[in-house]
Amino acid sequence: MLRYTLSRLQSLVLSLIAASIVIFLTVEIVPGDPASYMLGLNASEDTIAALRDQLGLNVPSYQRYWNWVSSLLHGDFGTSYTYRTPVSDMIRDRLWISLPLAIYALFLSTLIAFPAGILAATHRGSFTDVLIMGFTQLGVAIPNFWFAMLMVLLFAINLQWFSAGGFPGWENPLLAIKSLTLPAIALALPQASILARIMRSSLLDILSEDYIRTARAKGLTRGQTLYRHALRNALIPVLTIIGLQFSFLMAGAIIIENVFFLPGLGRLVFQAITQRDLIVVESVVMLLVFAVILVNFAVDIAYAIVDPRLRGG
Repeated sequence: MLRYTLSRLQSLVLSLIAASIVIFLTVEIVPGDPASYMLGLNASEDTIAALRDQLGLNVPSYQRYWNWVSSLLHGDFGTSYTYRTPVSDMIRDRLWISLPLAIYALFLSTLIAFPAGILAATHRGSFTDVLIMGFTQLGVAIPNFWFAMLMVLLFAINLQWFSAGGFPGWENPLLAIKSLTLPAIALALPQASILARIMRSSLLDILSEDYIRTARAKGLTRGQTLYRHALRNALIPVLTIIGLQFSFLMAGAIIIENVFFLPGLGRLVFQAITQRDLIVVESVVMLLVFAVILVNFAVDIAYAIVDPRLRGG
């Protein structure tokens, strides 16, 4: 297990190095000069050149990359070109919205998908199976931003059970969770549909194995066979999807955050791109990539816990 963990850690470090290079090069080729954007169209060339020098944009690209990476290793995300505030403060304020939203959406997704997938697999070919698969197909097909707007119309405008957008802060936890409920449901719908289909498919494959029939022949009930033998072995592909879903929910909620006017990381990246605030884009995207790689690392470790055969491999 120790060797397996160390090999995964080595892959994590190499992935982070590769990701930092790709992120920096991608941001470098984005058109638009931050200094020109900040000073406006009427700024003189001398003023723009002075601001570029102040922001450190005149040094060679390799030196800017090294300065950026070395600062990240020391916990310094730099200073925003637009707001002139530390990027770490901007990230910290918005992380307390995006991270709870992602966890909330993943919890709802898992809470819906696991029972639905198990029920569909254990009643294969029945009306229940067809009904569940029909709903999951609908959940995959419906765009989550359109579903979010429908929920705003129904629950915020017509019924007035929830607010239409905004975030009140964590001073009142119940009010904060309530404000994240509609965005979390909008994010969870397609993810729950995908996860339920994967759960059903994986469980059906396991239920057709010989050791499942042997367990039944030894006298175990259907429920005992399902929860003692089949479910644990069916979790490996499901864990993969859960890891990918959490990564998507952290990094891909830009549209939902804009629909509900949530000041999260996704909206911060969107605003930084439009304002050519390159240091914010690089730092936030790198943080999100680190979260994705860290989650994948945790999933790999969970593989080894669920399936001990992977430790030897």
